[in-house]
Amino acid sequence: MSSDGSLYVIKLGSSTIVNHPEIFEEIHDIVKRGSRLLLVAGGAEAIKQKYESISRPMPFLILPSGDEVRYCSPEEMPYICAAYHENILSKITKHLKEHGLSVYAQLGGDNGLVVGEKANPLKVIRDGKKIIVRDSLFGQFASSRAAFLKAALANFDVVCVTPPIWDPELDSYINIDADVLAAHLAVDLEAHHLRFVTGTAGLLQDIQDSHSTIPDVYADDELNSVEGRMKQKVRAARLAVQQGVCDVSITGPHTLNKGGKTWFWNVESDLRDLDLLNKVVRIPSVSQDEHELAQYLLDSIRYPLVSGNIDEAGNIVFRKGNGLHTLLLLGHIDTVPHVWPVRTDSNGVTGRGVVDAKGCFVNFIHMLEEVDVPEHGSLLVIGAVEEEISSSKGAFFIRDHYSADAVIIGEPSGEESLTLGYYGLFKLLITIHRAQEHTAAKDSVSVIDELYSIVGEIRHRVREIDPQSLSSLIDIEHQNEKGFLTVRGTLNFRVSPEAGNDYRNKLDLEFGEGVRVEVVRETPGFANPRSDMLVKSFVRSFVKQGKSIRYIKKRGTSDMNTLATTWSDVPMVAYGPGDSSLDHTNDEYLHNKEVESSRAILKDVVVEWFRQRTEV
Repeated sequence: MSSDGSLYVIKLGSSTIVNHPEIFEEIHDIVKRGSRLLLVAGGAEAIKQKYESISRPMPFLILPSGDEVRYCSPEEMPYICAAYHENILSKITKHLKEHGLSVYAQLGGDNGLVVGEKANPLKVIRDGKKIIVRDSLFGQFASSRAAFLKAALANFDVVCVTPPIWDPELDSYINIDADVLAAHLAVDLEAHHLRFVTGTAGLLQDIQDSHSTIPDVYADDELNSVEGRMKQKVRAARLAVQQGVCDVSITGPHTLNKGGKTWFWNVESDLRDLDLLNKVVRIPSVSQDEHELAQYLLDSIRYPLVSGNIDEAGNIVFRKGNGLHTLLLLGHIDTVPHVWPVRTDSNGVTGRGVVDAKGCFVNFIHMLEEVDVPEHGSLLVIGAVEEEISSSKGAFFIRDHYSADAVIIGEPSGEESLTLGYYGLFKLLITIHRAQEHTAAKDSVSVIDELYSIVGEIRHRVREIDPQSLSSLIDIEHQNEKGFLTVRGTLNFRVSPEAGNDYRNKLDLEFGEGVRVEVVRETPGFANPRSDMLVKSFVRSFVKQGKSIRYIKKRGTSDMNTLATTWSDVPMVAYGPGDSSLDHTNDEYLHNKEVESSRAILKDVVVEWFRQRTEV
């Protein structure tokens, strides 16, 4: 169980829990992808079963709107709590354990885990008259013990919470709508993904037509067709997208993946060519949590003559054309943490990953729609996973399982620049293990002091073979256990393309007993010449758009470096909108005009490259 994996909040209705246990296989798959999972369970079916089992009439109230709500009087609350314990928590625990998952499950109100306050007296219709009901123990969310929930999520595969919650002023349980509870907890815990599993194929335009799923709900949409219990789901979904950082969808029937989905977006609908960008940036996809975004793109991109799939590494792959000459547009769909609320204004959009590098990749997707690929050509568009972490899982899989005649990497260069190359990456893990000594002992040197000394010496040795290199000590861990001290430091080098390959064999990394230096990552730098067909296509496109091209070489690293380790004769450049100085910062912002102008340049480049290949 990862303590820092993405967080799903999934709300299940009791009908799904009781009658569709196959949902727990889908939950198992999410956990096994490395995500944390908070399950919020409703209880309508379970409460009904409880009342039937004891032959007790279940009381309801009719609101002036005509909606029917359960009457939670003080006399009924013990039966409601018992229903959740007997028919929901026990069943969930049983099913999850059958799938090999550990689970922590409780009522939200137990031990004051989730607290709220009783709602105002209810106006209801009884015997055709309006009356006031003052003793209904229905309430609203106030707060949760978020630190406790996060600790539980770090130690159990699944944490399950249900209504009722606790009202400290009344010293009593109070009921709350489970959908709204899920939304509030998603906001409190800064969840990445919120799912409401229901008995229909998402939100339906016509409740009588099971195929009338509404795919998208924008901030300015009026949902006049929504009735009954679905109103609360819509209310909860909108609360979450307005106040939280998560993506939100209603799914079903009784499934997360195999049925219909309605997505909710905290942006207005009139976005035209910027619609896809604004959606993609609103689906969190921190490295190793790219599944939801990849699946969304696979479900959403339905262009003529374009095929799509998610490959074995998790990359999202689209292809248009089947000719021999392949142009690869390679972006990445993962981001660094943390995720903050996405906001759109009249000039652009801010959010994690919009610059690095979702704006670039969305432009690549638009090429599938806008470019007519000639008979001899093939346009391959791939969104790689795990580009932002050392594994580079997506790029290595692409390197070993695909081929191309030229590659454009989707990284922010700015609309008027073309990136010809990148520094490489040389990452070391330094571990020092020593017996503990008194700090006042003669000649005593702390393991942390020793680490800094070794880091300085390694930097000196690297500069001798690569004077242009850059370095940073990016992480230190210290441990004291059973009289031994251990310190670990991660030392990161950016190595110049001129330094060539095989840093490992050029360096002496031996520092004696108790010190171990491991090479975690060794990716050489790469620089593309200015004279090949791909660069010429960019030059002509820039001229056509009335711009002068500026060539740059970046000191960062991209998937270009990984491909170049074996694709030695394949031209590769990087291009895309955005200011790369905003990469990995909390200030990422992408201007609409730059997105559109760089997209126009890219389209001319793709068309020109295929034209030149025809003439070869």
